[in-house]
Amino acid sequence: MLAVVAPGQGSQTPGFLTPWFEFFDAQGSFSANLVAGWSERCGVDLRHLGSLADSDEIKDTANAQPLLFLGAMTGVGALFAGDASAVSIVAGHSVGEIAAAAFAGVLSPDDAISLVALRGREMAKAAEGSHSGMSAVLGGDRDLVVAHLLSLGLTPANENGAGQIVAAGSLVALAKLSENSPEGSRVRALAVSGAFHTSVMQPAVSAVGSMAQGITVYDPQTTILSNKDGAAVSQGREVIDRIVGQIAGPVRWDLCMQKLADLGVTGILEVPPAGTLTGLIKRAQPQIATFALKTPDDLDAARAFVAEHGGK
Repeated sequence: MLAVVAPGQGSQTPGFLTPWFEFFDAQGSFSANLVAGWSERCGVDLRHLGSLADSDEIKDTANAQPLLFLGAMTGVGALFAGDASAVSIVAGHSVGEIAAAAFAGVLSPDDAISLVALRGREMAKAAEGSHSGMSAVLGGDRDLVVAHLLSLGLTPANENGAGQIVAAGSLVALAKLSENSPEGSRVRALAVSGAFHTSVMQPAVSAVGSMAQGITVYDPQTTILSNKDGAAVSQGREVIDRIVGQIAGPVRWDLCMQKLADLGVTGILEVPPAGTLTGLIKRAQPQIATFALKTPDDLDAARAFVAEHGGK
């Protein structure tokens, strides 16, 4: 059984789409009008961001989120060419969940990129002046780590499994966490502008929710897992409502990985910019085979992986 997963913010690197642009340009199968049209919808130059922009420019939340969506849909388009019959389950981490929803047919790619762009802008706006941030807590017992974070007024914003929990909240509380880390763990500050997936993001929930209400949605054609609790969601409107609400709620990627295992998935393929989620899965669910689709050079091996695990 094959699952396809899409990564979230922080997985992007400068120029990661350059080989994909070159591949599609050579094939004549990738419409420059599509990227131009999506860039116009987003108000950012996606081709520039995916090829020439530096790390600071693509770290900006308003830029990173539509860029990640483009990366995911580029990989999906190149590998499956519109035929996703081999895929049994899709999931995404944070903003990657919108790419998963588009792949599952819950909303159109055009509506999805518009939603992603607004999400990025509104989350960046909510972070401004919030004096908040995020830190990764690596190692330690999960329950003890979560209890320690809550005692400091912090939120376990990303529970990524494999001994990784991302704490979010005020910079003062994060400084206390760094000074007094949970037993058996170490703390690493993350270069982000605010406390994503916490109540700090509530203004973004309202703005994105207003747009989402006007989008036509469909029930998923492929099983899609929710970041909220790892549940398989069968109603399209519920998928979108969960995605919107979760802007201010924790990402439970640990539960998504457990659900993939419980459902009997044998192979998980991560779309560009791939590597982050496959790394987590290898540690948390080592019995599941993984494949990171990074460049067009990986396509032949990716097709073989899909043939081995797909359609079961």
